[in-house]
Amino acid sequence: MGPGATLSVLEQQVVACTKCPRLLRHCREVATTKRRAYMDWDYWGRPVPSFGDPDAELLLIGLAPGAHGSNRTGRMFTGDRSGDILFKVLYETGFASQPSGSSRDDGLTLRNAYITAAARCAPPGNKPAPEEMRNCRPYLERELDLLGNVRVVVALGKIAFDVYLSILRDRSRIASRSAFGFGHNVAHETGAGQPLLIGSYHPSQQNTSTGRLTEEMLRAVFEQARERLAGTAR
Repeated sequence: MGPGATLSVLEQQVVACTKCPRLLRHCREVATTKRRAYMDWDYWGRPVPSFGDPDAELLLIGLAPGAHGSNRTGRMFTGDRSGDILFKVLYETGFASQPSGSSRDDGLTLRNAYITAAARCAPPGNKPAPEEMRNCRPYLERELDLLGNVRVVVALGKIAFDVYLSILRDRSRIASRSAFGFGHNVAHETGAGQPLLIGSYHPSQQNTSTGRLTEEMLRAVFEQARERLAGTAR
C-alpha cells in the first residue's frame, strides 16, 4: 500500500472521528441551520479531512475548519475568504492547479503541497478547547509520519506553529519551543534532516480585512517556500 492509499485510510478515520462531542454537535447544528446564502447547500457537517499531494515537499498547517467554509464544503480552506486568498497565492506560486476553490468537486488539486490543520472540526467562535486540540493531534502526527517527502512546513497562525513545535519537542527533535519565535515569513531550521518551518499570519478575514495580512505578504511566504525547495533562497 503506497503513501497515498495510507493517507486515504487516515482521512477516512478523521471523517469518522467522534472524540469531541461538543464539536460534533456544533458542526451538525451549523449544517442544519445553515447560512442564508447557502440554504441550498447540503453541508458537510463532519470532521474535515486533509488533502493534497501525498508526495508533497510542502506541508501547510492551518487552525480549524470554518463553520460555513470547510464545514460546508468538506475540503480544507474551501468556501470562505481564507481559502480565497490562500488558493490564489498557491496558484500564483505554482502549488495549486487553479486560483480558486468552491467545492471539493471543483477540480482543484495541489501540486507538491498538502494541507492539514491542528483541529479538524469547526469550533464555536473559532476556538477549539485545549482537550479538543489534544484529541486531534494524533491525526497530525500520523500525517507527519506518512508524508515522508516534506521539506518545508508553513504554519498558518501561531496556534498551528505551536502545535507543530510541540510535536517536535515531544519527539525529542528539538529541545524546547522557546527558541522558536513566531513571526510572519520568519523561517526556522529545526535540525538536521528536519523540515524548515516558516511562520505565517493566518489568512483569516480578521487579518486580511484589517491589513495585518495582505496578499503580497502571504505570497512572500510561498515564494520563500518555493525558493527553499528549489535551493535558490539567499
